[in-house]
Amino acid sequence: MADTEPLTPSPFNLPRRLRRLPDLAYNLWWTWNSDAESVFRRIDPETWEAVSHNPVTFLRKVSRSAFTASTRESTYLNHYDEVVRAFDAYLQSGNEAWYPKHYADRMSTPIGYFSTEFGLHESLPIYAGGLGVLSGDHLKEASDLGMPMVAMGFLYTQGYFKQHITEDGWQEPIYASLEFDDLPVHPVVDQAGEPLTVGVDLPGRLVQAHLWRIQVGRVPLFLLDSNVAANQPIDRDLTARLYTSDMELRLSQELLLGLGGVRALRALGYNPAVWHMNEGHSAFLSLERLRELVAAGHTFDTARERIRRSTIFTTHTPVPASHDAFPPWMIDKYFASFWGQLGLDREGFLDLARDHQGSGETFNMAILAIHMSERLNGVSELHGRVARRMWSFLWPERSVEDVPIQHITNGVHTGAWLAQDMKRLFDRYLPSGWEQNLDDPDAWRTVDSIPDDELWNARRRLKRRLLAVIRERARRQWTTLGAHPVQVIASGVLLDPDALTIGFARRFATYKRAGLLFHDFDRALRLVQHPRYPVQVIFAGKAHPADDPGKRLIQEVYNRIKRAETGGRMVFIEDYDLDIARHLVQGVDVWLSTPRRPNEASGTSGQKAAVNGALNLSSLDGWWREGYNGRNGWAIGQDVDPVDGDAQDAADASALYDLLENEVVPLYYVERSADDLPGEWLGMVRESIRTLAPAFSMRRMVKDYIRLMYHPAQLVPQEA
Repeated sequence: MADTEPLTPSPFNLPRRLRRLPDLAYNLWWTWNSDAESVFRRIDPETWEAVSHNPVTFLRKVSRSAFTASTRESTYLNHYDEVVRAFDAYLQSGNEAWYPKHYADRMSTPIGYFSTEFGLHESLPIYAGGLGVLSGDHLKEASDLGMPMVAMGFLYTQGYFKQHITEDGWQEPIYASLEFDDLPVHPVVDQAGEPLTVGVDLPGRLVQAHLWRIQVGRVPLFLLDSNVAANQPIDRDLTARLYTSDMELRLSQELLLGLGGVRALRALGYNPAVWHMNEGHSAFLSLERLRELVAAGHTFDTARERIRRSTIFTTHTPVPASHDAFPPWMIDKYFASFWGQLGLDREGFLDLARDHQGSGETFNMAILAIHMSERLNGVSELHGRVARRMWSFLWPERSVEDVPIQHITNGVHTGAWLAQDMKRLFDRYLPSGWEQNLDDPDAWRTVDSIPDDELWNARRRLKRRLLAVIRERARRQWTTLGAHPVQVIASGVLLDPDALTIGFARRFATYKRAGLLFHDFDRALRLVQHPRYPVQVIFAGKAHPADDPGKRLIQEVYNRIKRAETGGRMVFIEDYDLDIARHLVQGVDVWLSTPRRPNEASGTSGQKAAVNGALNLSSLDGWWREGYNGRNGWAIGQDVDPVDGDAQDAADASALYDLLENEVVPLYYVERSADDLPGEWLGMVRESIRTLAPAFSMRRMVKDYIRLMYHPAQLVPQEA
């Protein structure tokens, strides 16, 4: 191959023949290109697993002899060369991607994307759950489409917590500081080579933040870090953890993200034409943009209208109490010197986000985002309807139906979640170029031509791989942590690769009803104890450290799982992360989702499962209400909102048992062909993939944002 110099200066002791490995390690393109991941894995599989698939740590820990041995393997070097060529071609072909082909005149008007978390890979634990994973997938798809996007968030020094489940089922959080030198991040420096720093005023002091850069394919992600020597100790910990329950600390974080994020982009030379707030945590960015325009001579009203026209707000939260809201005294403390810079008095400033709907007046971040955005959206059709109803009081002159909140249903980045076994099938049976047409239903029609035996064998391999990962995690739990043998069994060592396997993995919030399957425990036991047609269920998920009801729900589920009657066929996987999530959505037969409608704004885990051939069994909430067609999975309950929560739980539990007993289990086990293949089940799998993969791809989602949100906003003149 060409003797190309590496893009990234290398601190690693590598043979010259492998000098491009750091370039791959420091660009997260490899996380959605499995051939690139295997470039690392093949050098030393044991070390790759030991470092949790972190390529930077991997390059530091692998011995020089292992690298040298790889240079003597022609098959490895051919593979390495192919990956490097593909990587270089990807970066160099940005102008040939979909976005510049369709919006060439918009390439100089970038999109600024703000989110408080980004779920990009398990080696970067700066995410808590679905919001972060969606943000990460959004950046990956923006990269694939060649969009001029720049993103802003936090580099949390302790990441999100690692979960330990005690013998009695209680969740304990474990925090450890991240070593940034072992992460695929680069410090951002100024022209003098010093760390680039931005500052934000907090009461009585200036808080400074350094910037770090993560390259997500073609998209740069900049992360704020307040662990700066010049800061007071309390401020150095400002960016230590996600979603603190301390409201003043939370307000300080959101000030840093909003005001500091805008100042950081300015210092970096970016002037976005579109500002996308992914949830309300970053809504203070609109205040900094207001301040800039007022300082430049605009009136407040003119500045606000200009900002509104170029700002987008995506809300993910269908429950009013879940939006961040701060008491007026706290706003006084933090903004007393700020509102005058906008030409406002105290009451005028509070009016930007005043909320009287709760028990007392608050300054609501979602209301601030709504008031400062012209384009607003929920994340599914049902959630859009809920959001219009929830915020209708802000438009008293309009009917609920006319409230200007639309919807763009969430999707998933196919490359990041699709198993290699399934990709190989699609490469053989889908039209050439299908990966460039992920959102086109025509590209998926020939999934019906995949033979039963090939589809079944691919699905069985994925399940075996999942169970192997679970058994290895359980082994480490026993040998390293000294877990009780009952805990080891509850971790999955007795799972059967031939049994119908159901997955339930998500944040343990009470509305998600993780315990619905246990509503009639005897009936659930009959399913898992069946001598010929057993069902096994894999649970995983974390509760927020301050969410005691969620932690009690984990304890309830875990203690049921531990009972001897389950026979090891109900398990709980500790410390749910993106790695185990990938294996679960790829390996289970059925993806179970049981939210109490209409509390699930969208959800995306079932979409990831669907593209891999798992079937959805879900309440008609969020995305599944749009995805279900009667032939591509199963719906729990009716397409109506509940009147009585307890009655709805009982009715949905009964419906869940009926579906499992009378439809799901017989279709999987009983309806078999002469060669022992579940033909009708596989027909439903093909219907699921064909109908759901294009409709709920991140490509379709991002194109919807371009058409409905970004493109109209890009027509607004940019700020001076």
